[in-house]
Amino acid sequence: MQGPPLPPGGLKSPQTPEEEEKPPAEQTLEEQHLTIEPESDAEHAECTGALQALGVVFKETPRIDDGNGCGIDKPIIVSEALPGIKLKPEATIRCPTALALARWMKESVVPAASAALPEQGRITTVNQATSYMCRLRNGAETGKISEHARGNAIDIASFHFEKGEDVAVRSRREDSTLTGAFQRTVSAAGCLYFSTVLDPESDAAHETHFHLDVIERKGGYRYCH
Repeated sequence: MQGPPLPPGGLKSPQTPEEEEKPPAEQTLEEQHLTIEPESDAEHAECTGALQALGVVFKETPRIDDGNGCGIDKPIIVSEALPGIKLKPEATIRCPTALALARWMKESVVPAASAALPEQGRITTVNQATSYMCRLRNGAETGKISEHARGNAIDIASFHFEKGEDVAVRSRREDSTLTGAFQRTVSAAGCLYFSTVLDPESDAAHETHFHLDVIERKGGYRYCH
């Protein structure tokens, strides 16, 4: 038997909303139906213990859920990246992000600064531009969620020393000074600790800072530019 004529455009399954038919790059944050990744109590305790051993100053804060997958299951607020090195403003991030930052600072940034810029004294402050923020990558209207929205990322804008001027993160590919060497060194070293490092040479969206994140990729792949 022949049923009634089909409506224009044919039948659509109620289980397949229109947004799911769009490519991921064309979906808004709301259309992606993301959820917050749960964090293991044991792994979080191990991580915070490592932060305490390094002397990182931080405090626990309640779970963040801003909807659409934005949030952190076990967030912390970091006020000192290492003892005597303030993080301004305080950064709300996941513990693994804070641990990568502390290790990068201790093992790479501080030694590089001592070698390249000894006359400026020690680093006293790391100025960050963005930590947790609910948005898509690069603030776009559609596409993949930013690692900032998961607490996995931090943007570093400048380093403040005891003496002299701040060392701002900017394009230094052709900078033949020791300041240029310092920035290129810490940028390259960042990939030892973070799975993504984007510097001012990567694109226009990162002309004034390092983007550092700890996203986990298949096979341990890292992207550093």
